[in-house]
Amino acid sequence: MSKSNNLKEVASVFFKLGLFAFGGPAAHIAMMEDEVVTKRKWMTREHFLDLIGATNLIPGPNSTEMTMHCGHERAGSKGLFVAGISFIFPAVLITGFLAYLYVTYGKLPQVAPFVAGIQPAVLAIIASAVIKLGKKAIKSWELAIIGLCVLAASLYGVNEVFALLLGGILGGIYFFLKSRINKTTANSISPLFIFMTSEVVTKLSTLKIFLSFLKVGSILYGSGYVLFAYLDAELVTTGLLTRPALIEAIGIGQFTPGPVLSTATFIGYQLGGLWGSIAASAGIFLPSFLFVWILNPLIPKMRKSKILRYFLDSVNIAAVAVMLSVLFLMSKETLLDWRAIVIALVSAILVFKFKKVSVIWVIIIGAVLGYLLQFIS
Repeated sequence: MSKSNNLKEVASVFFKLGLFAFGGPAAHIAMMEDEVVTKRKWMTREHFLDLIGATNLIPGPNSTEMTMHCGHERAGSKGLFVAGISFIFPAVLITGFLAYLYVTYGKLPQVAPFVAGIQPAVLAIIASAVIKLGKKAIKSWELAIIGLCVLAASLYGVNEVFALLLGGILGGIYFFLKSRINKTTANSISPLFIFMTSEVVTKLSTLKIFLSFLKVGSILYGSGYVLFAYLDAELVTTGLLTRPALIEAIGIGQFTPGPVLSTATFIGYQLGGLWGSIAASAGIFLPSFLFVWILNPLIPKMRKSKILRYFLDSVNIAAVAVMLSVLFLMSKETLLDWRAIVIALVSAILVFKFKKVSVIWVIIIGAVLGYLLQFIS
């Protein structure tokens, strides 16, 4: 297949995911794994795990950065940018339209029943990904123990990035010492850390909005769900946005497809209209493109270095453990009534029994069931 056809394929895959990727980073990554590993064979599951592990170590939205990595694997540097933009665009467009309705009319369409159906459906998708990725990540009993420790720490409330790093470092040290005992050698390369800062926003202008969200995008670690704390510090404490308005914006990002960071589009429109929404969207996503562009070529080199391979293997199992922790917590918050349980069971049957059914159809069926079951008492 030619490079131009590869780019078209990348655009098609990630635009489709951008339209239907509900449920947060864990669900997005699960859907990506199904599309690019299981169906299209763009890469091995082991390399996909490497990309997840590496993505968890840099700032920015994990699932969005994974789209960029996958695009790079299929179509090089151009594929990186095409994949990221294709995935982000639907969410930004939908969120921008909702922001316009909110600012103009003060209300939004009623979508709660559909969201109630989507949430339990994504649980089955995440469970499927955890099982498939876990089989590849657990290469030894030591890695299994590391995974269990990270899972316990995550469930206990330890920050996911800290748990990942700690699992990776302890695992790397253990396997390095084990290899030394066995009289093997290991090479290492120094990690690259990038820090970006910008001036705190004090006035409402397009440039100031851009710089504010550029700062957030440059230091945002973990999933998009920690965005609330960053934006609260950046916008609410400085008096640029009220906390109720921020909570509403976060809610919009939750029930629209694609990355939850599309919340920035909504807030940008509130602060500066159309150009404000464009500036906020560009600012929060731009660092991710740069980080992935720098990191992606280093991952194969990291795999060739023995000591970094130990570290990467440990981070990979830690990433699966964090996904399992997210699945557990989401299940506790989602499976609260018989409707959610029914939708989750139907989705699990579709995912595990009828494996040829696309996860996108699972999402659609879940949304429809959520709407229909609301009429049954």
